[in-house]
Amino acid sequence: MALRRAVGLDRTLAALADPHRRQVIELLRERPRRAGELAQAVGLNPPALSRHLRTLKAGGLVEEAHPEFDARVRIYRLRPGPMADLKAWLEQTEELWRDQLAAFKAHVERAR
Repeated sequence: MALRRAVGLDRTLAALADPHRRQVIELLRERPRRAGELAQAVGLNPPALSRHLRTLKAGGLVEEAHPEFDARVRIYRLRPGPMADLKAWLEQTEELWRDQLAAFKAHVERAR
C-alpha cells in the first residue's frame, strides 16, 4: 500500500512540475473547462496543451468527460484524490521536520 501511494505521489509531483500544468490546475479549481478554453487561457496551441493534459490525466489529477450533445468536445475537471494524498504527505513531512527541529532546539539549549 505504501509503495502504491509513493508511486501515485511521484506521478502527482511530476505532473505538477511544469508551470503550464500548474496553471491548468489553477483554472480547473474554479470550474470544469473545455480543452480549447484551457489552451487559450494558458496561451498554448491545442497540441501543446493536449500533451500537458495527458500528463495531468496520467498523474490522476484531472479527468475528461464528453457532453452528450457533442462527443468531440472534451471537458476537464479536477480529481481530488491525488491532491488529498499530496496534502497528507506534506502534513506528515511537516510534522517530521517540526519534531526534528524541536529536538535540535532542545539539544542546543541543553548544550549551553
